[in-house]
Amino acid sequence: MSTDFVKGCTRILVLNPNSSYQMTMGLARAIKDMELSQSVAIHTYTAPSESPLSINDSADLEKSTDVVLHDLRTTSLLGGFDAVLVACFSVHPLVSVLQMNYRFPADISVTGIFEASILTCLSLLQPGEQWGIVTTGKFWEEHLTRGVNTFLGVQPGSANAKFAGVESTGLNASDFHGGVEPDIIREKMGQATRRLLRKGNISCVVMGCAGMAGLEDIIRSAASEEYDVPRACELRIVDGVRAGIGLLEQMTRNKRAFKQKND
Repeated sequence: MSTDFVKGCTRILVLNPNSSYQMTMGLARAIKDMELSQSVAIHTYTAPSESPLSINDSADLEKSTDVVLHDLRTTSLLGGFDAVLVACFSVHPLVSVLQMNYRFPADISVTGIFEASILTCLSLLQPGEQWGIVTTGKFWEEHLTRGVNTFLGVQPGSANAKFAGVESTGLNASDFHGGVEPDIIREKMGQATRRLLRKGNISCVVMGCAGMAGLEDIIRSAASEEYDVPRACELRIVDGVRAGIGLLEQMTRNKRAFKQKND
């Protein structure tokens, strides 16, 4: 997916670090439904076939990082963009590597859908409310919990009053694009959502996998079984891709607004 670049626009690369083109197309469909400013141009990227088809553990994170970095260095692709969104819901090494390597001279804004989702939820919470994550495999429960606390500067073993935790579905990212029957996806996502909502005063639920893009109705339907109708309707369901694009657009504007003028 791409849009024509217009002078002065914010050019964002949505980078899928796995090799599933079907997942990238799912991201593109979700992005198409956004009310994007005419000053934002989006392009999507799928990692080469050497990258895992689905990122399910630490080994997949490292492999996808190596493959994508090699490809980006070979193609010099990032030279045409103002910002990059790493579309894997994890503490993905690509985020920090790209932030360090493209800070100067290009000054490209970089974030991941994981980081963008955290910041979005914190901006939406009212006093006493909490947020949590519905994700895929069991591996991610500890990985994401540790990642949230590290990102927010919460010391190991300390309480995080606003974060209710992570519930997993037992699915893989690739399951959302033809790998598993829709009824099974609905059942497993619904079960994980209900477990999360029973943990506290949850007002924001993050879809903790890029492959979940467009499946908000499943979470809201599960919420209607736990909450009364008004509260279920008010539940915020955060899609990290949408959150990330909005954040990167503002980051790029801020850099332009506050940088030193060289007139």
